[in-house]
Amino acid sequence: MSKTILLAGGTGFIGHRLQAMLQEKGYTVRVLTRRPNGANQYAWDPESGRLDEAALTGVYAVINLAGAGIADGRWTASRKKTLLDSRINSAAVLREAIRKSDTRPAVYISASAIGFYGNSGERLMLENDQPVTGGFLAETCRTWEEAADTVAQLGIRTVKFRIGVVLGKEGGALKEIAKPLYFCLGAYFGNGKAWYSWIHRDDMCRAFIFALENESLAGVYNAVAPQPERIKALVKTAARAMRRPAIFLPVPAFALRLLFGEMADTILFSNRVSAQKLLEAGFSFQFPDLASALRAIFQR
Repeated sequence: MSKTILLAGGTGFIGHRLQAMLQEKGYTVRVLTRRPNGANQYAWDPESGRLDEAALTGVYAVINLAGAGIADGRWTASRKKTLLDSRINSAAVLREAIRKSDTRPAVYISASAIGFYGNSGERLMLENDQPVTGGFLAETCRTWEEAADTVAQLGIRTVKFRIGVVLGKEGGALKEIAKPLYFCLGAYFGNGKAWYSWIHRDDMCRAFIFALENESLAGVYNAVAPQPERIKALVKTAARAMRRPAIFLPVPAFALRLLFGEMADTILFSNRVSAQKLLEAGFSFQFPDLASALRAIFQR
């Protein structure tokens, strides 16, 4: 097996850590970027459909994390178009490059998100379940996965990860949750009962590596830890891990709607998502419970 991996979206919160973990395991990681300026960096521009064809030479796997940040700005009409196009176009330019390549990769691994399920409330969601509600978030994830399916149609083993709330100190939701706790204030959203299906960033990266190294994996997998938590419990557990005394107060849903508009779906929706399929495939979580994950993040 070739030890060369092509990574799209390698500079983001997950991609940066994944690149380091792949290199620790002896992989050579080629990173797609609009402005290459170093070794193993290759030019691409998904909007115009350009990609340096040399990037795919001798590559065993393509991992696609590319896409504009879902929570990086209010969902105006133009922002929604950017969010969708960035996911569709990245998959399209990779598919075309793979189709034309003399040496095709053995596996294509794509990010998706548990937003696919909509606002699923108390229901435990499995990979073959249909979305409980619609909306832009669910539609974006569905379109994202359909774009990955076009690569599978080339005969490439394709894995799609529906990623939960990724926990790490350097970014993502936890960075925002932790900010008030430094001032002894624990802010949770709505009534605090929404389920958050989370995963430690290292376990998320380990799942990507597991998928590229195990040829039996194909199709869609929920990338979440086995024990989801309600948001209020998550904030309280974070306070304990940070060793910060705190007063816990709700941020009303209507206030979040006024502030963020439709984008508030990303923090108000309840998603209780099953990790069983990934576990049955043989994956072992280093951080299966929230307390151990947060201790590792804040007390290392």
